Formats: sequence, C-alpha cells, structure tokens
Amino acid sequence: KEEIAMLPIEEFSGTIEVIETKEEAKKALDILKTQPILGFDSETKPSFTKGKSNNVCLIQLSTLSTCYLFRINKDEMLPEIIEEIMKNEKITKIGLSLKDDFTGINKLQKFKPNNCIDLQKYVKQFGITDNSLSKIYAIIFNKKISKSQRLTNWEAETLTEKQKNYAALDAWAALVIYQQLE
Repeated sequence: KEEIAMLPIEEFSGTIEVIETKEEAKKALDILKTQPILGFDSETKPSFTKGKSNNVCLIQLSTLSTCYLFRINKDEMLPEIIEEIMKNEKITKIGLSLKDDFTGINKLQKFKPNNCIDLQKYVKQFGITDNSLSKIYAIIFNKKISKSQRLTNWEAETLTEKQKNYAALDAWAALVIYQQLE
C-alpha cells in the first residue's frame, strides 16, 4: 500500500460516452460489435445497510480509445441490449471479479456470458497473486488507480466527471493489463 501510494495516478485519456437510452445503446453496440476485445466492468450504488443490496446501475465497455458507460438504471431495455455483446463469442471481454459482476447483472437480465476472461485468474500464470485491479495495474504499469469514487452514488441523476473518469478507467485498465500481458 505504501509503495502504491507513492506512484503517479493513472488517468483515462480517451473518450467517454454516457449511454442512457435504447437508441444511444444501439449506436454504441454497432461500434462495439466490430471490436475483437473489450474491457468490462459494472458499478452498483453502495448500500450501507446490513442485508440490503442495490441493483447494478452502470455497465462499462471499453476499447483502447473509448469507454461506453451504459446507465442501465435509466432505460429498462438497456440490460437486454448489453446481453448481445456479453453473449457474443467473437468478442473477448476482459474484467476483474467477473462472477460478482455477472451475479448482479443476472438479477436484472438472465444470460450466460461467453468468451470472458477474469483477470484475477489470468494474472496468476504471470506470478501475480494480488487480486485487486489497482494492485495488478501498479505491478504492471508502475502507476496507481484512485478508488476514491468507488462508493459514490452510481444511481445519481447525472454522473459527475470524477465518476465517469473512474468508471471508464476501471474498464479500460482491465483491457490494457490483458493486452500488456499478452
């Protein structure tokens, strides 16, 4: 922790597209379907009440240059649209702790994802035993990922710039970690 705290902070320098409607999602998916590999993550509004949990409200899909933030709490059709990408066997999806993400998403839309790689398992073959995205990223790139926005309100009417950047960085970082190790 002390070593990571001394590292420079990584920032996502690409384009961030916030997707809130079915029409926006279809346009984004037309682009995403052309990609052979995507970074993936999801966000859920934290619950500070024992026994209470909230639904996934944001799904991030990232290329090297653009991250799409699908606000699935804004349009009930969005989880259905996301399913198309997640089931696509031709597109590799890279994420961290995918079981947790898919458990949350399946509460909204049941489907079986295809061609997904969980970095927590993948990095072990390289002798990396740390399980957090920020630690894996620090080991590989010698930069830190700030987690200060993790426990913010992802169901807010409008996401802040800090939330958007955090969400984009998480999905993008998974992608670049995988590509670097490959």
